[in-house]
Amino acid sequence: MSIGAGSLLQADGLGPIGRGLEQLGLPYVDSAVAASAASIIRFILALTVIWFVGRLLVIPLIRRALDRRELDEHAQNPLLMLTRFGILFFGIAVAFGFAGFGNFLVSMAGIAAAGALAIGLAMQNVIANFVAGVFIYTDKPFRIGDWIEWDDGTYSGTVEDISLRVTRVRTFDNELLTVPNSNLTDSVLKNPVDGGKLRLKFVFGIGYGDDIEEATEIIVDEAERHPDIMDDPAPSVRLTELGDSDVGLQSRFWIENPSRADFVRTRGEYVTAVKERFDEEGIDIPYPVRTLEGGLQLENRQRIGQTAE
Repeated sequence: MSIGAGSLLQADGLGPIGRGLEQLGLPYVDSAVAASAASIIRFILALTVIWFVGRLLVIPLIRRALDRRELDEHAQNPLLMLTRFGILFFGIAVAFGFAGFGNFLVSMAGIAAAGALAIGLAMQNVIANFVAGVFIYTDKPFRIGDWIEWDDGTYSGTVEDISLRVTRVRTFDNELLTVPNSNLTDSVLKNPVDGGKLRLKFVFGIGYGDDIEEATEIIVDEAERHPDIMDDPAPSVRLTELGDSDVGLQSRFWIENPSRADFVRTRGEYVTAVKERFDEEGIDIPYPVRTLEGGLQLENRQRIGQTAE
């Protein structure tokens, strides 16, 4: 008779559990069977109590903690699922001990450790992505709806979904990329919209014979006229290139609350306005011209053959 089940057994060796089984007409009911049944009942009761306490107290506390960190619902769901698994595991461990299954629990712990080692070796990439997902949740390098770029700008798009293993990104060609989280944490990732404003650059090429000061004034003036370009920081122009056929004037300007759509639209409208002003003021935007020099000589060669008589 186990110690955990002793309280449910009485002097006759059966107790209420054994007598109840006898009344149901079950054969071979003795003290060992009664003790085992009592242990199972204690296991179920302990597991049930811990599970309901966890659901009623622990889960709401975790949810409020996640709300204070301003995590959205989708980000909270995987963390709450892990919490539920943790409560279940803790409940099973406590219930085994409460039911008097100590030796069995030690054996199960050894088997679980060996299994965890084998699974860990076989699932290194999955575990790496899982850990990377935890870092993404805690460090918050990007959020759902952000425009991100990675792999030296090879890939870019808007974040649609973040899970503990993968992140889903919608490209600007409407393609859905499923990216392992480790790819986003092991290399440089660019988040152009994280700072609330974005600086854009564009190089305008003018001819060597054009007035640099006049072109600079036009570039700055059109930036100040555009409603979506910020006045503070003010737009600026720098001479950055002396090309083979043009002088490069780099315009730098800022847009507020950027998105990919705003970035493309604003830059397109601004460049179009500057080009139209250049045309009005007679400022040329040259294109590369190659000049070939040299002469062309034609020779007329006549072969004189001899015919045999």
